[in-house]
Amino acid sequence: MKVMLEAGNVKKVYGQKGHIYTALKDINLEIKEGEFVGIMGPSGSGKTTLLNILSTIDQATSGSIRIDGNDIGKMKEEQLTSFRREKLGFIFQDYNLLDTLTIEENIVLPLALSKVKAKEIDRRVKEIAGKFGIEDILSKFPYQVSGGQKQRAAASRAIIANPSLIFADEPTGALDSKSATALLQSLSQLNVKDHATIMMVTHDAFAASFCSRVLFIKDGVIFTELVKGETSRQEYFQKILDVLSALGGGKGDLI
Repeated sequence: MKVMLEAGNVKKVYGQKGHIYTALKDINLEIKEGEFVGIMGPSGSGKTTLLNILSTIDQATSGSIRIDGNDIGKMKEEQLTSFRREKLGFIFQDYNLLDTLTIEENIVLPLALSKVKAKEIDRRVKEIAGKFGIEDILSKFPYQVSGGQKQRAAASRAIIANPSLIFADEPTGALDSKSATALLQSLSQLNVKDHATIMMVTHDAFAASFCSRVLFIKDGVIFTELVKGETSRQEYFQKILDVLSALGGGKGDLI
């Protein structure tokens, strides 16, 4: 199976002499095409730093990162900008929708920037809105819809350009349980049916139970991992809770 993301000895250090903080210590990982991988760990463990570095938002102090065969460390800023637009999709906790655009206009923004033809844009929008169940809100503005609908719109925007890899940063963090479940089921279907490759940072064991594999980070290193395999989601959920307990602290410490 094709390796979609490969990180080798990735290290991130903040500060200068006398005031150095090492956020990530020689992280090595692979994500294969079609995987749905979760990243979990206590607050301050380095999970968000890792997501930011792997998704090209931040730069590693040292180490190598390849996405879909491309060495992102060797790219200039202009190349990185094009690479993000063409190869990566992003789903953030706070939606990042533009209030002055309709839901449909927000979703198609990546295609408009890439100068895709109007007929193709219309076809893709209808297809993706159907997958996320938001066909009836396309003409509305973000302030007119619920948080769950906003996040499904953000997810639609993330996948409309057919990215090689989707990064999700606490995508259910601002949602109620019903909206969170709907979003996770949509992402899971996207992963299973369309073989979308997804990496999701989450503090929520329920959200992580939708992943095919979960990596646990503690003190800037990968502590362990869990692979779902043939395990039921309920059993997998319990195993995730057990690992979080072993990492130290209750749920309140992991937010």
